[in-house]
Amino acid sequence: MTTTLRFAGLSALTLLLACAKAPEKQEAAARFVATTPIVIDTSYERQYVAQIRSIRNIEIRALEKGFLDRMPVDEGRSVSAGQLLFRIMPKVYEAELQKAEAEMRAAEIELENAQSLVRNNVVSKNEQAMAQAKLDQARAEVTAARLHVSFTEIRAPFAGVLDRIPKKLGSLIEEGELLTTLSDNRRMFAYFNVSEPEYLDFRTASGSRTGQKVALLLANNTRFPHLGAVETIEGEFNSETGNIAFRATFPNDDGLLRNGETGKVLLTVPYRGALIIPQKATYEIQDKTYVFVIDAKNHVHARLITVAGRLPDLYVVASGLTATDRILLDGVQKVKEDDAVTVTMKAPRDVLASLRLKAE
Repeated sequence: MTTTLRFAGLSALTLLLACAKAPEKQEAAARFVATTPIVIDTSYERQYVAQIRSIRNIEIRALEKGFLDRMPVDEGRSVSAGQLLFRIMPKVYEAELQKAEAEMRAAEIELENAQSLVRNNVVSKNEQAMAQAKLDQARAEVTAARLHVSFTEIRAPFAGVLDRIPKKLGSLIEEGELLTTLSDNRRMFAYFNVSEPEYLDFRTASGSRTGQKVALLLANNTRFPHLGAVETIEGEFNSETGNIAFRATFPNDDGLLRNGETGKVLLTVPYRGALIIPQKATYEIQDKTYVFVIDAKNHVHARLITVAGRLPDLYVVASGLTATDRILLDGVQKVKEDDAVTVTMKAPRDVLASLRLKAE
């Protein structure tokens, strides 16, 4: 009886241990697809935060002091070159002009009298010269008075779009006070900063300083419908940031872009000998990118990588991997550090062929 019980207990224990080990065998039998990085020549878009500016953006300020008498424009409206924007009450300056013109006419009469007296030898030529000088002075005062009157009418120096107008009709305007700003938005400048290594890559790849086409990503993550071109590069690097400023120019016939907008310039950079891996083989923790590398014993280990560039479905790896490393392609969310896996290797070019971007 005791022997029978012992045998039954041993059988139950053996069965229990077999059941406990069954999930481990099932987990160890799980198979994943793996691949290796590939070194190819390709290109990718680098994004740079850009400040968008009008090709001309100026402040419109009052040239004379007075009350705002007329304002035939409104905020945000387009105006043409020479169009009247503001008129400062001109009565005082018009009166000064009338006075100056009257004094000029009196000086003309005085000069005519002096010339007549000189011809008759009544007075010397010095009297005529004095009368001539007085007339010249009166004419200068008329010119200055007319200039002051013209300052009371402020006209658009070029066609553009008006910004906010803080002053309203009847407001007292001081000399030099800001009335509004005027922007010429037919073409727009996009300024962005480039690091020294990226600048060298750009110069090496482009072969010239300017002319390379660029795209613009707007604040709502849509692309601006027109391509621009890099036109200028500043003459020196910023010693504090190590960056140099680029300026790209975009057409803006539809007026979508306005002065002061922000966006991202997309600069396509050729990349020679880029180490490429699929994005699906990576995962992120606290803004850091990792992959699972498979060792010689088929155990997985998380490895931090540095991403140099992003392409559709792919990453350009700057550091952390070599071309011979085996990386887990799928199942990165199903394994953990030092797990044993069974893998099926897939050639990296076959992996690329299944993605949107093809190797060059």
